[in-house]
Amino acid sequence: MNAKMENSPVLRQDLTDDFLEIYSSGNLLSVDCEMMGLHPHRDRLCLVQLCNKESKIALVKIEVETKAPNLKKVLENPKVKKLFHFARTDLTFLYHWLGIDVKNIFCTKTASKLVRTYTDKHSLKDLVKELLNTDLSKTSQLTDWGAEALTKEQVKYAAYDVLYLIPVYYKLVELLKRENRTEIAEESNRFLPTLTKLDLWGYEDFFAH
Repeated sequence: MNAKMENSPVLRQDLTDDFLEIYSSGNLLSVDCEMMGLHPHRDRLCLVQLCNKESKIALVKIEVETKAPNLKKVLENPKVKKLFHFARTDLTFLYHWLGIDVKNIFCTKTASKLVRTYTDKHSLKDLVKELLNTDLSKTSQLTDWGAEALTKEQVKYAAYDVLYLIPVYYKLVELLKRENRTEIAEESNRFLPTLTKLDLWGYEDFFAH
């Protein structure tokens, strides 16, 4: 995959039917979310961005009344693998705010922790720098994602996050195979939807003594 964005994606309140068809016919889709904060019961989900292997990016702007049925269809499609970076948070917000129970998940942060044990730096920026030799700007990360109109800088930031997730995924898959940790990664990914529901129910450390 060539991590290159040709045009600035358009903000919509759901996936268009053509994007629904394109994304549903593929086998890999990177996903990211932008929120007002990190507490799902308090902070609103504001934006969901998606990208496929052909670098086709869609940005779904979430308003209070948003239902986004096409987005739900894609994210709950078990035939399409969804890539997240720190899926635990994104899955929690998607489930709480839109009732989306994402199927077939791969978390790049989990994979990084399994194979990059020589470092404690597992942010997407760190992964893009080491694995792709590219600097990923994070200057718009802590901005008002609930604004009525997002800035060009915010849109660009959101798009690049999902654009680089797929090439990062391929690199991590190679490392998981090399270190014989593919199976444990898959088991961890399968447990993530259950973990996010436990988070929403207030079980902060469910397995503690």
